[in-house]
Amino acid sequence: MESHAGIFHTLPLGERVQKKLENLIDKYMSQLGASKVSLSSISSQALWQQTNRLEGYGQELFRFTDRKDVPYILAPTHEEEITTLVAKTIKSYRSLPLRLYQIGRKYRDEIRPRHGVLRSREFVMKDLYTFDYSLQSALKTYEEARCAYNRLFDELKLPYLVAEASSGDIGGDLSHEYHLPSPIGEDIVISCTECSYVANEELASARPIPPQDHYSTESNNAQAQVWRGISKDRKTLVNVWYPASFSDRDINTHALKSVLPGLDSSLENAIPLWQSALNSSSQRPRLLNIIDYRLGQHFATSLKNESSQFPMFPTQTPVELSQLDAQYITSSTSGEPFNTIHIHDGDHCPRCTSGKLRTQKAIELGHTFHLGTKYSDALDARVQVPSTMIEDGQVISTKSDNITSVSMQMGCHGIGVSRIIGAVANHLADERGLNWPRAIAPFEVVVIPGRNMEDDATTVSRSLTEASGIFAPIDLALDDRSESFPWKLKDADLVGYPVIVVLGRKWTSDRLCEVQCRRLDHTEFVPVDQLREHINKLLSQL
Repeated sequence: MESHAGIFHTLPLGERVQKKLENLIDKYMSQLGASKVSLSSISSQALWQQTNRLEGYGQELFRFTDRKDVPYILAPTHEEEITTLVAKTIKSYRSLPLRLYQIGRKYRDEIRPRHGVLRSREFVMKDLYTFDYSLQSALKTYEEARCAYNRLFDELKLPYLVAEASSGDIGGDLSHEYHLPSPIGEDIVISCTECSYVANEELASARPIPPQDHYSTESNNAQAQVWRGISKDRKTLVNVWYPASFSDRDINTHALKSVLPGLDSSLENAIPLWQSALNSSSQRPRLLNIIDYRLGQHFATSLKNESSQFPMFPTQTPVELSQLDAQYITSSTSGEPFNTIHIHDGDHCPRCTSGKLRTQKAIELGHTFHLGTKYSDALDARVQVPSTMIEDGQVISTKSDNITSVSMQMGCHGIGVSRIIGAVANHLADERGLNWPRAIAPFEVVVIPGRNMEDDATTVSRSLTEASGIFAPIDLALDDRSESFPWKLKDADLVGYPVIVVLGRKWTSDRLCEVQCRRLDHTEFVPVDQLREHINKLLSQL
């Protein structure tokens, strides 16, 4: 229940769903050999300054000061705190690998909370932090964590996608996202129809189609147009040249940031800011021309050699092209032809020759990062290792002829607990109510008795909740409230119990229980002595 904008209370049934999900996470973290900790929700701003994240994280940080004016934040994540903790306690490689996780509340000052717990200001998250002494060991840990995530989402029986992803503000150079396709999702996931290629919008690419190189300076206004942007420091104007068959809405700013990380993509009109910077800056202004591969090499050559034929910037701009540091980019940082356009359905897969790409809206449920030494370098988290165990490329500090100090290799692996609850609720709900999967349903089964059948319902419930042979007790609720029989049936659908057992007319006449499972579109009358086996068969499919 929402108490304030983007802030929610959890009621009894929701608390049971959350605890079941947390227990499920605990099971798979235990299989991974991870130990559970509980870190404070309050973190030091000074600590975040050491990793250069205090300002870079943006305005979503909840900041405050205590009575002594010491600045703190409500933590949205705990890389700094866990690294500092481990740096104080772990000194030798023999204590590694180390895997620590927590499940707790995080905070994010959302400018516009939306979609309930999917985008809230306070949320519950599981974060696992891993520490290894070598890159090889860290990458092994990363794959083990990914396998644990796969098993967890498999048990939830969700149609999840695992996408190659950008690390963003967290850091590192290896990252994967776990997504649930949904029409209300805020992320875009691209997948191939033929092979296993899946990537998020920031990292996805399409196989270029050789362009028809027919653009010329005489026809460029009809065949090409320009989108303009500016860097955050206002010193670089960006011209993106692309085919006129597309529009500005098709420009992929994620691709542009691969060559200009400081691009400010939030502005609709960059020219006034750049003009202002021209007048106030003593440095030579920069003009960056990015050319979409579809325009062909002839267009790129003409743009560079016959620039006067093109609208490099508005005519009222008081500067000549010769006064600028003009640069021309036709390929990505990896050397591929530069694609400035968002990927569309039907584009060619970059991994296989026959597959076509499909774009889907999705909700991010989890994210894994290999962080490397970004935080351990900044916070001096190091261990002593025999020199013979050092790998090429490791940051080292020699202590003696035989012992060397190295920065720990780190990983971070998050799961949005409250986000999974909201995403699953939305994904499986229908016109009659919620529809929880067995693994996190508040109760697996509800027993609803007709009038004057309360004693019989108690007997049936006990037969299902007591251990019997190969069957474990069933997690069951008996609806013995004084509400009407039709009201209880409707409420059971709203709550979303996986299986509903009804004691109605067939019970009175033939001692048969009506077993309903909405997700499987199943209704059957079952005698009591077969009830447990029948219910377990249904639950195994949920």
